[in-house]
Amino acid sequence: MPQQLSFDLPAKTALGREDFFVSPANALAVAMISANSWPGNKLVLSGPAGAGKTHLAHVWAAETGGRIIQARDVKYEDVPELARTPIAVEDVPMVADDPEQQKTLFHLHNLVLAEGHALLMTGRLAPKLWELPLPDLQSRIEGAHHVALDPPDDALLGAVLAKLFVDRQLNPGPDVIAYLVKHMDRRFETAADVVARLDHLALSEKREITRALAIRVLNADMTDVASGN
Repeated sequence: MPQQLSFDLPAKTALGREDFFVSPANALAVAMISANSWPGNKLVLSGPAGAGKTHLAHVWAAETGGRIIQARDVKYEDVPELARTPIAVEDVPMVADDPEQQKTLFHLHNLVLAEGHALLMTGRLAPKLWELPLPDLQSRIEGAHHVALDPPDDALLGAVLAKLFVDRQLNPGPDVIAYLVKHMDRRFETAADVVARLDHLALSEKREITRALAIRVLNADMTDVASGN
């Protein structure tokens, strides 16, 4: 079958509350994000890539008038301005190799709370495993209330797959998601990768996304595993 050129166009991710599927795997995290207050006015949200940390941070920011910033992007001179509103700092463990950035985050942590605003921090692992070399920052983070996004159950994995398809403006056959939920590796990162490869393959072959196409993609995964790739 002749193939057409395909382009990896960015998907537009839906980040509203109505776009977030609640299941037992994330219900506690959703409840904490929705709470009017947190112990000590700060919360750590952890979970694997694709689990919904950024999505929940956007929901929280929209409801509180807060701001969102990557930990690596916080500049010392901007801390007073950032501390004027509730703020979510994403991927805090990514600054573990940057002593100056840790000092900046420590300053932001203290000033946000001193100003009476809420502080949300995210990372993939539980905060005690972030191992930030600045002891004062690490201890403050470990002192925050912590809630984790658990690995997906069937309902959540199906909803994540459906959302990933919608974000790419794709409409798979009704049996595709059911097949993927039953047979794929149950990780959020895998879900994003599988949907991206289905999109690429369907476009290059000018085909609809069907169960047969999903079988091909998952079988390719098994072949890679068997060959050690």
